[in-house]
Amino acid sequence: MLKHPTLDKLNDMRLLGMAHSFTSQLNDDHIHQLDFDERFGLLVDAEHLDRTNRRLKTRLRQAKLRQSATIEDIDYRTPRQLDKSLIRQLASCQWIQAKLNVLITGPTGVGKSFIACALAHQACREGHTVLYFRLPRLFSELTVAKADGRYPKLLNKLARTHLIVLDDWGLATLNDEQRKDLLEILDDRHQQRATIVTSQLPVPKWHHVIGEPTLADAILDRLVHNAYKINLKGDSMRKSQSKSLTNTKQKQ
Repeated sequence: MLKHPTLDKLNDMRLLGMAHSFTSQLNDDHIHQLDFDERFGLLVDAEHLDRTNRRLKTRLRQAKLRQSATIEDIDYRTPRQLDKSLIRQLASCQWIQAKLNVLITGPTGVGKSFIACALAHQACREGHTVLYFRLPRLFSELTVAKADGRYPKLLNKLARTHLIVLDDWGLATLNDEQRKDLLEILDDRHQQRATIVTSQLPVPKWHHVIGEPTLADAILDRLVHNAYKINLKGDSMRKSQSKSLTNTKQKQ
């Protein structure tokens, strides 16, 4: 059999996982103990895994998550009233398929963004498209998009994405343009796509931060009533980590 031409053809067809597995088989003295079906099955499995990993890598790159967080890395030991059973339920990503939302609130430093990014990472694993934004930067990007003509295209991109993360909601009262932009985005996504929001403010205070009562009602109606709510308590985890590092240095 012409071994090298076969590898060349596999690489030329971008069957990289299969090519790598085929090379491994060529270098395995015991591979002939397997029959043709088993060997071919190993090649197909390797190609499937390689393509799955490449697609995941692409989705994560496009998502631009703020933190490299996974469901497995979530800390349940720190007391912050985090419901492990709810996180386990959300990890199934059925809420994304059901077009529901997740609202994560709590004081600064309790891990809101980390949990949001972990859920978003899990969504990428499950084959969903994801986009992460700090809300202030999203508003800035929308303003620039209006100026250069990309605004409709950006709104369409947001509407098509399976899950978007809006981090740092409510840092400042919204102006009229921001309220209208937010309503456009959430109206497109209502009962069509899923959204994660994180905020230092409890949900009852969001109405005031949005500013204009009529638009606030419309925005919250599309966001809050079909959402899972995670309300974190406790001290900043950053302070605990800082104390731990200080104690470690003192012992050294």
